Amino acid sequence: MITPQFIYKIATETVYAPCRNSGFFAGMPIDADDGYMHFSTAGQLEETLRLHFAGQSGLVLLAVRTNDLGDSLVWEASRGGALFPHLYGGPLPVAAIAWEAPLSVAADGSCQLPGAVQ
Repeated sequence: MITPQFIYKIATETVYAPCRNSGFFAGMPIDADDGYMHFSTAGQLEETLRLHFAGQSGLVLLAVRTNDLGDSLVWEASRGGALFPHLYGGPLPVAAIAWEAPLSVAADGSCQLPGAVQ
């Protein structure tokens, strides 16, 4: 498997906003419950949004540089056996975020992704 340059985290603006100044993002409640932070690749992003975020607004998409995560980034089989990126061992350093963009998902799960998603 070739590791992509970026992986993506979807968060609510409400949860993520305070982290911009703290330097670290601990993730969403599901991340705390599961013991690791969930991410998607560019190719997995639309399905993740459709399955888990349909009808939601006030979201933010975070593009995270995989090289900045080191050995804490683990690829594990999930939906349909596809390898999904998971971050173990602590919060996400905000410095690893290359860019962020606001995001809303229609009730049917469709979403216009930013052109920078690759």
